[in-house]
Amino acid sequence: MKPSLPKGTRDFGPSEVNKRNYIFNTLREVFVKFGFLPIETPTMENLSTLTGKYGEEGDQLLFKVLNNGDFLSKADEKALEQRDSAKLVNSISKRGLRYDLTVPFARYVVMHQNDIAFPFKRYQIQPVWRADRPQKGRYQEFYQCDVDVVGSDSLTNEAELTQIYDEAFAKFGIKVVIKINNRKILSGIAEVAGISDKLVDMTVAIDKLDKIGIEKVKEEMAKRDIPDTAIEKIVQILQISDLQQLETQLQGSETGLKGIEELETVFRYFPPSDAKNKVVFDITLARGLSYYTGCIFEVAVDTDIPEQKDVVMGSIGGGGRYDDLTGIFGMKDMSGVGVSFGAARIFDVMEELNLFPEEDQNNLKLLFIAFDEGTHFYSFKCLNQVRAAGINAELYPDPVKLKKQMKYANSREVPFVILVGSEEMSSGLLTLKNMREGTQEKLTITQIIERFS
Repeated sequence: MKPSLPKGTRDFGPSEVNKRNYIFNTLREVFVKFGFLPIETPTMENLSTLTGKYGEEGDQLLFKVLNNGDFLSKADEKALEQRDSAKLVNSISKRGLRYDLTVPFARYVVMHQNDIAFPFKRYQIQPVWRADRPQKGRYQEFYQCDVDVVGSDSLTNEAELTQIYDEAFAKFGIKVVIKINNRKILSGIAEVAGISDKLVDMTVAIDKLDKIGIEKVKEEMAKRDIPDTAIEKIVQILQISDLQQLETQLQGSETGLKGIEELETVFRYFPPSDAKNKVVFDITLARGLSYYTGCIFEVAVDTDIPEQKDVVMGSIGGGGRYDDLTGIFGMKDMSGVGVSFGAARIFDVMEELNLFPEEDQNNLKLLFIAFDEGTHFYSFKCLNQVRAAGINAELYPDPVKLKKQMKYANSREVPFVILVGSEEMSSGLLTLKNMREGTQEKLTITQIIERFS
């Protein structure tokens, strides 16, 4: 049988893993700087933990795990007979792969509430799974890198998360647009349009604006039984980009005005003019996940920058405030806010823009090449000295023909080779060859260590 991968997944070779680790390490550095602590949660969660937390469409994208053993023995026979998969799944599957890191984090907080100090600031870097249609920048298995704060209502958290986005992407060398909105503003729009009961339907439609355009969004809202007069009012408000103008439009909604006030506070803590990237209010930003209740964030590549104009990529980060998420698990009045970095998409953007450092600290720096058995033993002792000094080095495992060993050195892209023959062993002066320039020089092992330390 020909080997293959499940759709929406990828293999990563050594070079790719090193590059991905560069992303993770850079993010950890930023997260720790802002006072966040690491946690990890299981790959699988109970389906009861996951379902109902991501909205109608999110629930459909959950990967379900069949129960162990004879999973059909306890299957709902009526559902099986009627081929009703929605009802059947409850009897044959109790677990699912995590869809994101936020809901498992909320579950973690509730279960460990007596062991952690609040406000609790955590970061988490782990893979998640979504049964989405694979395409460029969208995979069914991918890493998320999250930072969240629970136990604090302060809008300084939103300001800090904006700063984290700004600093991290500056370190990556990607110019981005950090978009911010507030779910209370969206609630206000629904209220003044007279469709408060259709808030979720409205936000699900608006969330597709970038992909399908305003006319299709209007059609989507109409399909969801939103009246034409309300649709026209919503579309009119969506044209506004200024908070003061918006305040006039939302005078009839206390909730909407509260959302504007919250955004103005965030911008006072961290003025967009202080950012290295663009930080903008975007009224059309909806983020379809149903658990957001306050500020919401989304990050996109800034294609107005000439060198990035051809980058075609969806959002590379997003998040928001979720005041009542832990309440679902029985822990009331626990406010939270967090953002996520889409590592797979960041990886693809950095590859496309050639932003990864040329000199990877994880790469091999030196390769010892011995000419015979005696020099091979001698080289091994030298190798141990080099490694003890913290230098990445390797010895070709057998003293075979020079041509074969040099071919290996080229395939590993080793910048320097140390050639060890009988003359080098007796004199203690090893031949150091620069593989890029083709130059050679004689140095002692001590001098080599000093050169590369």
